[in-house]
Amino acid sequence: MAEAGATLIDVGGESTRPGARVVSEDEELERVAPVVEVIAAELDVIVSVDTSSPAVMRETARLGAGLINDVRSLRREGALAAAAESRLPVCLMHMRGEPGTMQQDPHYGDLLCEVRGFLAERMHACAVAGIPAERLLLDPGFGFAKTLQHNLLLFRHMEMLHELGRPLLVGVSRKSMIGQVLGCEVSRRLNGSLALAALAVAKGARIVRVHDVAETVEVVRMIDAVEMAEWGEKS
Repeated sequence: MAEAGATLIDVGGESTRPGARVVSEDEELERVAPVVEVIAAELDVIVSVDTSSPAVMRETARLGAGLINDVRSLRREGALAAAAESRLPVCLMHMRGEPGTMQQDPHYGDLLCEVRGFLAERMHACAVAGIPAERLLLDPGFGFAKTLQHNLLLFRHMEMLHELGRPLLVGVSRKSMIGQVLGCEVSRRLNGSLALAALAVAKGARIVRVHDVAETVEVVRMIDAVEMAEWGEKS
């Protein structure tokens, strides 16, 4: 991934897909800590740790992690304190419930306002805990407690989240929303993933979390080339 152009590697020891089982803190730490330590020591990338566990946050920060990526937005007991102590940047993601049950009939009165309100509340909780806004990233949480229509509407109106003033991280690579729209299995979701990556960048996302790094890097580089083009003397 680093050779293909990734500047950030996300490491997680607990699946958060719909229906995933809970992993104990000790098991998660055993899975994650050695990987974080090696990547941080050997590769010129930022190591993002996908965890909600305070113990994993503390230990991986010590081992060289550069970002805490928490799908639960630091709502587990002790997570706010651990993240504050680490002094690392934190990505807060919108999700209702827990991964094991989050897709059981999710519904919203006003999807966009509720997602934005949730993230604003978590930003406030971070501020109270001593984590300044400058250390926060925001993730809309595509595929987490959302139907296909929720995901599409949230993506279409993603610009509303810029009102919170923090960089956006978007992760939709190979997700079921692509399969539902295009009618394809995971192995055939590259085109849909690249389309959404390009759209996310066009809508102002600063980080895209992907599986197909080389292909996505080319998409982003092409967008950058267009956006940075200026009239020259010979134009």
